[in-house]
Amino acid sequence: MASIPSLLRDRIAATPDAEAYRFPSDDGWASLSWREVGERVRGLALGLAGLGSGPGKRVSILCSTRVEWILADLAVLATGAATTTIYPSNTAAESAFVITDSGSTIVIAENDEQVAKLRSVQKELPDVTHVVVVDGSPSDDGWVVTLASLSGEGDYDAMVDAIAQDDLATLIYTSGTTGRPKGVELTHDNWLYVSEAVRKLGLLSTSDLHFLWLPLSHSFGKLLEVVMIDIGVPTAIDGRLDKIAENLGAVRPTFMAAAPRIFEKIHNTVVATVRREGGIKLRIFDWAKQTGIRVVRARQRGADVPVTTRVEHAVADRLVFAKLRDRFGGRIRFFISGAAPLSQDIAEFFDAAGLTILEGYGLTESSAGSFLNRPESVKFGTVGPPLPGTEVRIADDGEVLIGGRGIMRGYHGLPEETAEALEEGWLHTGDIGELDEAGRLRITDRKKELIKTSGGKYVAPTYLEGRIKAACPYASHVFVHGDRRNYVTALVTLDMDVVKPWAQAEGLPSDPEELREHPRVREEVGRAIDQVNADQASYATVKKFAILAEDFTVETGELTASLKIKRKAVEERHGKTLDSFYDG
Repeated sequence: MASIPSLLRDRIAATPDAEAYRFPSDDGWASLSWREVGERVRGLALGLAGLGSGPGKRVSILCSTRVEWILADLAVLATGAATTTIYPSNTAAESAFVITDSGSTIVIAENDEQVAKLRSVQKELPDVTHVVVVDGSPSDDGWVVTLASLSGEGDYDAMVDAIAQDDLATLIYTSGTTGRPKGVELTHDNWLYVSEAVRKLGLLSTSDLHFLWLPLSHSFGKLLEVVMIDIGVPTAIDGRLDKIAENLGAVRPTFMAAAPRIFEKIHNTVVATVRREGGIKLRIFDWAKQTGIRVVRARQRGADVPVTTRVEHAVADRLVFAKLRDRFGGRIRFFISGAAPLSQDIAEFFDAAGLTILEGYGLTESSAGSFLNRPESVKFGTVGPPLPGTEVRIADDGEVLIGGRGIMRGYHGLPEETAEALEEGWLHTGDIGELDEAGRLRITDRKKELIKTSGGKYVAPTYLEGRIKAACPYASHVFVHGDRRNYVTALVTLDMDVVKPWAQAEGLPSDPEELREHPRVREEVGRAIDQVNADQASYATVKKFAILAEDFTVETGELTASLKIKRKAVEERHGKTLDSFYDG
């Protein structure tokens, strides 16, 4: 297999009439077969070739997750060009940087709003000959054309046959928590390796249904796109975050991948709702949760579950957990979590409910997929063993090093950074980790994000942040601080979707500024922090905290597009609050 387009061609030949993609329409959900996908991609590819796309060229996609993103991506690749991904939340300046740095000559934009963003920086885009708009109108000057108008003549199969496995397929700019974005060069073979590795695991089949909402601009979303083509799994696509819960109930998928923030939000919503109802429902829920977690922990230890506990768990399942599974359509076999660390508390809760989360790990630089827990041997707190063909080493300082076919070609136009990241042929991940006796990887923290207190003690902030979020259903984000300070502190933001109904029921103020200082809210957050502090070494306990009126967001620059905290941005924006913890 030489390329992603040839992989698609083989899929069409194998199962032409099987469902490929399902997507929202005016009448609910519409569907495309693999044969129809092939026809759409062929027409778009010949049209893009007519606009100048071809070998050695780059085409940027500035669009949210929808079926047209995948069709456009496959069409770009079929011309022999590489796709450059841009998050739709990126500013005009950020978009212009990616377009110019990548050398893109065509941009595919979602709508007139995104076109307007490009128009505002058009003078900075002299090499862009055309903008192709998905939902929008063509321009009088010919710079903007519509996706629907693309068509052309030519030998599609000859274009596909000319693509080599080492040709560039994708340029993904790492959002990063620090520094200027770098363009990660991933070849067709990088992606084909990951899809082959996942296929070998035997996790998925054509009888599955995948629900995709993840940003396709992110490497995790792109990996899922290629894997589903390889195995022939149909995918229901809708990138609207506010529709995830509704879509799960309507689509009834068998699996879904997500960032930990989604699982945290589901968990917190469920817990807060039950707390608000109180009474017998709360007592039953708490009992069911405790019973389920006892079972989960026994299984994790490899211990037998007593008959009485199994009976209790069956009752708990009927009263509580089955209802939760029904909210997700009732067919979920497992979830997959990646892009950031998953709290063990969250993992245990979902597993108790019969909704196992398989945590995995990878970087954009390793084509997103390097490690994954297997359903039959899930170990919470680890990201599982490596995928078949991926090699791993732990350096003397604890840094995780990865080797294999999934490793990037390099950073675009940055030879020194490439040499540093790929020293001696191993990808230096920047993560600290260890391998257990079964070869499963445990990530303990980011190498550059470990806190070293003024007393010389190291603290892993992301571990504490995940524990606190799991303990407090009203928390949206937690930022643990304390590098070169004499103790550890925290900033907490509120999830207003969860907090507002609770505040209303309790007669608390609805204004976030008033709410954050209210004794009841501070008591709830403080209780969660005390709970986490109870089993930490003294130097790792959070001594003081503040609740912020506004959440961290991608738009304010405090989160990356994959919802990871940009630590320096938070420190800069909230420096006065952080400094106040240490005054006097």
